[in-house]
Amino acid sequence: MSRKRIIAVVPVRMGSSRLPGKMLMPICGKPLLGHLLDRLMRCRSIDGIVVATSENPENDPVELYCATRNVACFRGDENDVLGRLLGALDSQGADIGVLAFGDAPLLDPAIVDAMVKRFLFEKSLDFVGNDLVTTFPPGMEVEVFRVDALRDSAQRANDPAIREHGTLYIRQNPKLYGVLNVEAGGAQRRPELEIEVDTLQDARVIDAIVVHFGGRDNFTLDEIIAFLDANPELRTSNQNVPRLWKQYRDDPL
Repeated sequence: MSRKRIIAVVPVRMGSSRLPGKMLMPICGKPLLGHLLDRLMRCRSIDGIVVATSENPENDPVELYCATRNVACFRGDENDVLGRLLGALDSQGADIGVLAFGDAPLLDPAIVDAMVKRFLFEKSLDFVGNDLVTTFPPGMEVEVFRVDALRDSAQRANDPAIREHGTLYIRQNPKLYGVLNVEAGGAQRRPELEIEVDTLQDARVIDAIVVHFGGRDNFTLDEIIAFLDANPELRTSNQNVPRLWKQYRDDPL
């Protein structure tokens, strides 16, 4: 039996309402998307990466940037994120998808590898994620799923509001799909920390973290937490930013 092909897919678009163009915003001289790609390239569990952006012309610079990085880029419908994810993964012949969110530039590769390992171990499941309940710091979300399950959800989901949120149909239908949430343990259980980018203040936090580590791209979540705890003013500076995803996720336990 041939080994399953595991592909990381990164949905991005330039038309963010709160921070337009954020995906190519420079953070210490490198686009925000570039920081995430560098982190994903450190993952040992994936066979490739595809960026899934929209067909809108404003996203042409995303495709051009991916070309400079020799990273695959798939373009699809702006609002049908579910269809866009599926198209991107199919374009790379993926059997297993690993969803890494474009607004999480400092995603820890070790978390990605651990989630893939858990998915491969749980052979009866269709989906393993760490974002059904918020226990990791936002910005460390990973979802791993069978592409065939995503395809099935794309055939079932007719509501555009559901399709706009990618894997939401799978996550909301545990009776149809085998779904598991992985919770953070120990020092990494810090759901109040915000290491994602929705606003300019979020970008300033990311910039401060990257500056602190002096250009390294292999710093861990534990190192990020230690730095933020040592700088409480920075740590709390973006904790009151409204997060749209919260309406689709359970509160921390």
